[in-house]
Amino acid sequence: MGNGAAGQVGVVAALVRAAFLVDGVYAEASRAYGLTPQQGQLLCVLLARPYGMSELGETLGLAKSSLTGLVDRTVRRGLVLREADPRDGRAVRVGLTDQGAALAEKFYVETCRRMEALPSGLSGSERERLAVLLSRVVVDNEVPEVFVEAPAVPVSVPGDSPS
Repeated sequence: MGNGAAGQVGVVAALVRAAFLVDGVYAEASRAYGLTPQQGQLLCVLLARPYGMSELGETLGLAKSSLTGLVDRTVRRGLVLREADPRDGRAVRVGLTDQGAALAEKFYVETCRRMEALPSGLSGSERERLAVLLSRVVVDNEVPEVFVEAPAVPVSVPGDSPS
């Protein structure tokens, strides 16, 4: 059970190994900012807007008890806060504090920088093709928007000539 010709692996192995790779980037970036990977994901999701607890649990794929613990720990750090939902006084929304927003922005930029480096061995056209194919997989599987699109970051790719 090894790699095929020139390190080629099948789609299943490639997806599983890519998931490990992305998880590793999240873990490294999180440690650099004193966060757990789950806290980093929470901050990135909340960058867009506050979420209700049910919607947040669905988006992050967490059970209610796990989400409550994550939010509790992040509230204690002063990064997020709970507030009454203006549309439903019984419901709670979770949003970033000023400190949390500042940390979330730094963490997001650093995570994007690290993710951009992963396919550095690909040409510009290969990177575009990879993005198209991964986008189809994500859309076809209705993956929630847990990480918003990063602004275009110029990346130097070996073999590409500047346009």
